[in-house]
Amino acid sequence: MAVQYRIEGTTLPVLTVTLNPGERIFSSSGGMSWMTQQVEMQTNTGGGVGKMFKRALSGESLFIVDYYVTRGQGEIAFSGEFPGKILELNLSAGQSMIVQKDSFMCAEKSVDLDLHFRKRFGAGLFGGEGFILQKLTGPGLAFVNFDGEIVEKTLAAGELLRVDTGHVAMFEPSVDFDVEIVRGFRNILLGGEGLFLATLRGPGRVWLQTMPMDRLAQKIAQFMPQAGGEGRSGGLNINLGQLLRGE
Repeated sequence: MAVQYRIEGTTLPVLTVTLNPGERIFSSSGGMSWMTQQVEMQTNTGGGVGKMFKRALSGESLFIVDYYVTRGQGEIAFSGEFPGKILELNLSAGQSMIVQKDSFMCAEKSVDLDLHFRKRFGAGLFGGEGFILQKLTGPGLAFVNFDGEIVEKTLAAGELLRVDTGHVAMFEPSVDFDVEIVRGFRNILLGGEGLFLATLRGPGRVWLQTMPMDRLAQKIAQFMPQAGGEGRSGGLNINLGQLLRGE
């Protein structure tokens, strides 16, 4: 029987897992938000030095932490690190999902967390999320956190979906991922989409995120103070010192 859990909240959701004796979940070190006194934790390498190195490459911590209870029932919570959605993946034996790096939250101990290298160097170099992804393989429950809202699409065999880089959150291993150059000089120069688009070719399911964090960071940066203590918002110069003083 899979562990019990609940996902609460909207913009900044939290995942709460209920543990009974014999049940064990793991997360990257530092991933836990709070837990009841019945929950015990055990920090370990999660499979040796090789696994530690792979996790470091994918943006995870070197060590993992196992959580379990020996008596009674306990709860442990994991909060989203940014506005977005938490998805549960109920993976059957041997079933895998490819997810963007740093999206993993926690999983049952039976789930394997590993690296996934993109087949083509160009996809990794220009794909918006780096050359390295994460691969989750069942059996068991796993939880991932993505940016903004999530849109799921099912691609038929040979069906192609072009996506602005950075919006790809997760896809099934049967989906072929690549990056192509935007066609047309005017499109490149005036289209505002950059030089490259991610391509996803079916068959299989893909999950798209509506607000990549790098895009959000770029937007916020536009409103940050510039040299001399000034920032820009809607074309107006704003002196933050004056705002704080109420002037």
